[in-house]
Amino acid sequence: MPKNLVIVESPAKAKTIQKYLGSDFEVKSSFGHIRDLPKKGMGIDLSNFTPDYEVSADKKKLVAELKASVKKADMVWLASDEDREGEAIAWHLADELKLKPENRKRIVFHEITKNAILKAIDNPRDIDQNLVNAQQARRVLDRIVGFEMSPVLWKKVKTGLSAGRVQSVAVRLVVEREKEIREFTPKPSFKLEGIFLNNVQQEILAKLKKDFEKESDAENFLNLAKTTDFKVLNVETKPGTRTASAPFTTSTLQQEASSRLGYNVTSTMRLAQRLYEEGFITYMRTDSVNLSQEAINGAKAQIISEYGENYSKPRNYTTKSSSAQEAHEAIRPTDFALKSIGDAQLNKLYQLIYRRTLASQMENAKIEKTVIEIGNAKLPQHFEAQGEVIIFDGFLKAYGIVKTEDEDDESNEKLLPKVSVGEALDYKKITATEKFTRPSARFTEAGLVKKLEELGIGRPSTYAPTIQTIQNREYVDKRELEPQTREIVKMTLGKSGVKKEVLQEKFGGDKNKFIPTDIGEVVNDFLTNNFAEILDYGFTAKVEESFDHIASGDQKWKEMMTDFYSKFHPRIEDVEENADRANGERILGVDPKSGKNVHARIGRFGPMIQIGEQDDEEKPIFASLMAHQNIATITLEDALEVFRLPFDLKEVDGQPVAVGVGRFGPYVKWGEIYISIPKGEDPLSVDQNRAEEIINEKKVADAPIASYKGEPVTKGTGRFGPFIKYQSIFINVPKRYNFDNLSQSDINELIDAKLEKEANRYIQHWEAEKISIENARWGPIVKHGKNIHKIPKKKDDTKYEADELKDVSLDEVKKWITAQDPKAFVEKKKPAAKKPATKKATTAKKAPAKKPAAKK
Repeated sequence: MPKNLVIVESPAKAKTIQKYLGSDFEVKSSFGHIRDLPKKGMGIDLSNFTPDYEVSADKKKLVAELKASVKKADMVWLASDEDREGEAIAWHLADELKLKPENRKRIVFHEITKNAILKAIDNPRDIDQNLVNAQQARRVLDRIVGFEMSPVLWKKVKTGLSAGRVQSVAVRLVVEREKEIREFTPKPSFKLEGIFLNNVQQEILAKLKKDFEKESDAENFLNLAKTTDFKVLNVETKPGTRTASAPFTTSTLQQEASSRLGYNVTSTMRLAQRLYEEGFITYMRTDSVNLSQEAINGAKAQIISEYGENYSKPRNYTTKSSSAQEAHEAIRPTDFALKSIGDAQLNKLYQLIYRRTLASQMENAKIEKTVIEIGNAKLPQHFEAQGEVIIFDGFLKAYGIVKTEDEDDESNEKLLPKVSVGEALDYKKITATEKFTRPSARFTEAGLVKKLEELGIGRPSTYAPTIQTIQNREYVDKRELEPQTREIVKMTLGKSGVKKEVLQEKFGGDKNKFIPTDIGEVVNDFLTNNFAEILDYGFTAKVEESFDHIASGDQKWKEMMTDFYSKFHPRIEDVEENADRANGERILGVDPKSGKNVHARIGRFGPMIQIGEQDDEEKPIFASLMAHQNIATITLEDALEVFRLPFDLKEVDGQPVAVGVGRFGPYVKWGEIYISIPKGEDPLSVDQNRAEEIINEKKVADAPIASYKGEPVTKGTGRFGPFIKYQSIFINVPKRYNFDNLSQSDINELIDAKLEKEANRYIQHWEAEKISIENARWGPIVKHGKNIHKIPKKKDDTKYEADELKDVSLDEVKKWITAQDPKAFVEKKKPAAKKPATKKATTAKKAPAKKPAAKK
């Protein structure tokens, strides 16, 4: 029996560590925190800020198993991650499992390799209470902010909303960027480019050094250039270098994975976690760029072996942030000899980390930059051409950017033709194109993380959950913005003179960028107006610094909480009592038909348009905004158009046709079938012809592709991917099948497998009662409607076998369900009948029927 019990926080980590330890060790997982603040209620004694921790319901069985394992062990090794969260996990385990100091040891490591684990075993320590207190301070402060600010939002804005110290500041960044974009006024200017030819007809692309603000100035320049003899005024060649970036921190890894691989922050951290737990990289939550001497030596050996001595330049990087903590090394490979790994998805991220770390230990790249000035003394501005060539690739070789020995000058696209000062050049053409200034770009996920890091808000462990939270709360989203169109002027000087043309240019479109929702803007404006200090970037960063001081032992966490709460709580009471309600209301103008005001505001069901006032004798009418519309920007004309939906068209094949907007977006309704209108298409523009096109496309898509036992089989793509449908059964089509060319044998195979699975699903099924005993992944279960219930043990405390469950009566199963849900069979009271609304109000208020989701 193992004398040592090692507890880590994840099963994958446990599996990897178990390989490195002998039979004297048993490695178990706590599956993260075993206890936390209660889900209901604040769970904090506000008189002294003592948290009331509890073991969550889903962890009670696990804790019982860990306690049993502790009794059998002589020594318990707490091996959670080396950061504040990991330290708190270890502390909770020690407390809940009643571990005595003499029977427990805390070990830390930031890579899961045999050497690192054995070294940690040889160098144990006790739990660092300062790190635990820093985590407690963050958890308690954030719980207090959320629990006290959120009810104020329910009262003053809309029920069901939430606020948080870091999430609200992140939303503020997105909202302020959007307002900046709205208020931005584009300024035009004219940029000039010329293509010049030397005496052997080689092209040189050059740009004018200065732009023109006015069209007339640009046109005058072209007319002047028409009769100008161009020549080379100056040629300057100077050496330069490029330096590799520092190894990855959490933030820079998230940014690079976003730009290079298109991964969102959550996906990056999930994959990085797997790489760490399987022993491929060091700990992935860090804001340090330092490398250990062991890592520097490992990289050096690999570089010399693969590229040669002249490519190696060992160096260490210094972390600029004074608050850098968590694991004290950058994210790097644990073994530089391992250049790739088998799992394709993991390997993409691994390659990113491997190359970045290796490149950081390599020589600078040497380049030669050439600048050619082209013009004539009589011209007010001159052209400039720039080119460069790599003389020594250095660290670029790690990224696969290589200069071969036989590469000639002409094959390098960035290398300019050889010219001499005074040499005459002829212009092939010169173009002056109108360009408009652009506002700051909207934030991507990685861009928002970078901004939070710059402002000192949050820490490596908080970036991903913060980004996820503000999306889950529907304060921001990534809806696609359709571009607008504007006219630009382009003038081209050729040998026949100046040609002027007016072109169409698209601008303002965006996708995969954060855009605030209406409710996000309203909540942000309310919070910034009423809780200016909490939403202040400097204040939020200062709180993070306080957590750092607590972690280093320089500040007492309860003193910090007392100081914070003494200022925060009175503000909550004042706002709750005195602040005005907020709904983002704008009066857009007057409805020409009724003469009543048209309002845009947040209503009970979200952003909407209202015609009339609440206290009018005739009740106001309402309509929801469409997905692409916004309270802050919608015009009176667009608002009135919304009231046209839903509208009817002529019948098709004897079935009524209507156009409307529902929960899943704009649709054409044909009989009882809802057909989504393509993304980006305005439902108000759908006429009879377009509706019939959409219906015909649906007919083609829904046409049977085969038959099974005489019954038609159709196919489609739903929420969970491609599927085929037989009778009322939806069957997912795995990637190993060619979905576009499914054969009859493929279809037979898929349906046979599904029917066999369905046949084995039920042990007993009472369809009329909507009750069943079913085989599930982890054993038999009882299902009542959509609710799942456990099967209790028999009277002799043993589990039911599947064969025994076939003989259990319906009444017995109902008793099991009632024991777990006393209200399961209580008849619900019917709601009181509502008075019918006026026809006009009903049309506007009534939400279109929901489009049924495909079941598979």
